[in-house]
Amino acid sequence: MTTCHSPRPVDISLPTSYKVGSHPTLFQIDWQPGDFNSSLKAVRAFRAGDIICPMEGLTYGAKKYTSVQCGPGPDDHVELNSDLVYVNHSCEPNVAFDLSSPRYTEWHVKALKDISIGEPLTFFYPSTEWDMVQPFRCNCGTETCLGEVKGAFALSSDELRRRGFINDYIWKKVQERDE
Repeated sequence: MTTCHSPRPVDISLPTSYKVGSHPTLFQIDWQPGDFNSSLKAVRAFRAGDIICPMEGLTYGAKKYTSVQCGPGPDDHVELNSDLVYVNHSCEPNVAFDLSSPRYTEWHVKALKDISIGEPLTFFYPSTEWDMVQPFRCNCGTETCLGEVKGAFALSSDELRRRGFINDYIWKKVQERDE
């Protein structure tokens, strides 16, 4: 498995709303007032296919709106415990939380598209979530926006396939549903 990119100095001037998080050589948190308005932005460029970083510091916990589903079971959820919690949803994401390996030490964030310096990181929530605790009205503004995000259970196989990456445990649940 490829590991996190080695740090490279970045010569950019970032707004004062940017704060350093747990991956300071990769991302910065762009704090914004109001609920769910902050984001995680790249401080260096990434190419499609890059493994950006491992998912480390995770703790298993109950299913809740801040958790990420990591397997097929109702209790398979983790808290991110890092700046990755600021990766927002998009119906046309630029990163994936790849939790498909049975070994948690191989879970990672990977780039689905080229990502420029200063670009917000986004992932498709149903790529990890079968049935979300807190469905929400999506405001990603993309051409393929779902409108309401409830989880993978509410989407057809074709709708999921168009998103570029869905974790294996979600695909297994889709297959069970569609049998």
